[in-house]
Amino acid sequence: MSFALRPGPVDVHAHWLPRELFGLAPGAPFGGITDRDGRLFLGEVPLSIETRSMSDVGRVRADMERAGVGSRVLSAPPFAFALGTDRGTDEYVEAFNDGLARVVVDGEGWFAGFGCVSLADTAASTRQLRALARIPGMLGVALPPLVHGSSLDSEPLEGVLREAADLGLAVLVHPMQLPSPSLSRHYLANLIGNPVETATAIASLLLGGVQERVPALRICFVHGGGCAPDLLGRWTHAWHARPDVRASSSRPPEEGFRALFLDTVTHDDDAFALLTAKAGDGKVLLGSDYPFDMADGDPVRHAVARGLTAHQLEHDGRAFLGLPGPGDDPDPLVR
Repeated sequence: MSFALRPGPVDVHAHWLPRELFGLAPGAPFGGITDRDGRLFLGEVPLSIETRSMSDVGRVRADMERAGVGSRVLSAPPFAFALGTDRGTDEYVEAFNDGLARVVVDGEGWFAGFGCVSLADTAASTRQLRALARIPGMLGVALPPLVHGSSLDSEPLEGVLREAADLGLAVLVHPMQLPSPSLSRHYLANLIGNPVETATAIASLLLGGVQERVPALRICFVHGGGCAPDLLGRWTHAWHARPDVRASSSRPPEEGFRALFLDTVTHDDDAFALLTAKAGDGKVLLGSDYPFDMADGDPVRHAVARGLTAHQLEHDGRAFLGLPGPGDDPDPLVR
């Protein structure tokens, strides 16, 4: 069965979770999410999200029409990643993937999907990735930047990257907002923790030699790559100065960074300018982070005002997803 997206800018970073899965994967570190008078809470923490915005596909489409988004790639919110081995984890992952697949298949080109995998079970994650690859419009997998202290250059995450690349699936890396005593106030777990988690994953990928071992990998880091663009010069200096920093990689970080995809969610003109200066051609993709309070609520307008074009936002998003560009003849082998 073939698959095609609607014309227009492709938003690669948006979230969806059906109400029946609000309990989250067994062993979820923050507990489940609940609907309190139409607003979502993660445990006792308010998420500043209307419940319908997370789970109602009609609400998602209305937001897309308002913002001029042609198509949106939906993935689980990061607190729904399956990190443990508790009984029922595989069933939760497969229920999410099945539900998202129905949204995508029924969406008439409005949506594509990035599924989840059971990260602590290699056999299960492999099986789940292979199942995703057989479903039209399920074009990739969303992953956290860290699992139990290890990142993209270690198992289990590197194994998932290898399998995804072998299957032609794209990868989206999204931070989890991990708790830390030093970041417990002022929402710093998000404001500082999220960018640092993402930068840690990018550094692990670049310095750990993952690109060399998995050359077919198409991987996107959200929130403009976190603080990685600002740190690239420091990493590259260390790569030249210290044998231990360059021991696992064959090219300096600034060169490897140009092969990565990053999204547009920077919230700042200067940060966006730095991102586009450091990123490779065609590697900055439209992102919104819908429906969170830290989302860019007008992502197309902001990206165009900062120098990208609507054509780029469509063409480059499709390239990341492994789909034909706008106006290209569709490949009958494209899922």
